[in-house]
Amino acid sequence: MTLATPERYAQMLDAARSGSYAYPAINVTSTQTLNAALEGFAEAESDGIIQVSVGGASYLSGRNLADRVVGSIAFARFAKEVIDQYPGITVALHTDHCAPQYLDEWVRPLLAYEKDQVARGQDPLFQSHMWDGSSLPLGQNLNIAKELLEDSRAAHTILEIEVGTVGGEEDGHSAAIDERLYSSPDDGLRVVDELGLGERGRYMVAFTFGNVHGAYKPGVVKLRPDLLGEIQNRTARAVGAGRVPSPGPGVPGDKPFLLVFHGGSGSEPADIARAVSYGVVKMNIDTDTQYAFTRAIAGHMFANYDKVLKIDGEVGAKNEYDPRSWGREGEDRMAARVVEACRRLGSAGRALK
Repeated sequence: MTLATPERYAQMLDAARSGSYAYPAINVTSTQTLNAALEGFAEAESDGIIQVSVGGASYLSGRNLADRVVGSIAFARFAKEVIDQYPGITVALHTDHCAPQYLDEWVRPLLAYEKDQVARGQDPLFQSHMWDGSSLPLGQNLNIAKELLEDSRAAHTILEIEVGTVGGEEDGHSAAIDERLYSSPDDGLRVVDELGLGERGRYMVAFTFGNVHGAYKPGVVKLRPDLLGEIQNRTARAVGAGRVPSPGPGVPGDKPFLLVFHGGSGSEPADIARAVSYGVVKMNIDTDTQYAFTRAIAGHMFANYDKVLKIDGEVGAKNEYDPRSWGREGEDRMAARVVEACRRLGSAGRALK
């Protein structure tokens, strides 16, 4: 297992698009959840993506610091040391959902740090960053994306953007579950007009098709994965008619965009498969792996309550309240959920050689 170089990461994404599979992008908040994700990728023989959110980056730096840049840098350095000890698969690091209010204190400083790394002949700390301008008018969203794409190109990283609104709640940002959750084919053409199709820098785009963060009962979330196909087809026709620039060699004519699936936890397998068939190469997974990790720990505590607590003057059982015991159970359960995601997305057994 090695940390992806910029070239290797591009190869991963292109292979997923042409091979009609996607990588699970697992949000982590600690070294334990990082290790769980890596164990899952290794067991599944799948390349993958590890990501930290704005809240996760702050959490990683500790309560007293609450510094997203410090947390991100410290995490990435630790992750590289661990990742590089395992042969066989490649893992990329990504920062997730940077809303406008966090841009100047998180992703822009990281890009500046990485541009300096590249200038010194090093690879960047992270392999991609997400700009979440979904709360802004599309024109403003894309204007900022254009600036960030230039910085990303200089930092040898890939930019991820969001067009449309993902419903639900994540890290304090919430959006209603309504018609704003659906992007349009016209949105795709506007993205190409502003960002091109790779010739100005590589990017991924999360068009929304009813996506919702979090966990909901059946019937609440109404995904329309065929909308992704309509966006790809409309853009491909525009390329063929000379309306927009050609995406260049190696890009499938029917899938000009590298797509991202947000709010994927709890989605129906058929909806996931259809979305992947239209060019989704990255699917974010957070809620399901959070639950898997915590559920195992809760089970341990309920089963051993008289050992993890000093009840009626007893002393408990140190081997049961030792964080390594219940933490290991959480890692195992989360790793199993990562394996399930790799199999469902088709990346299992397809690690690049």
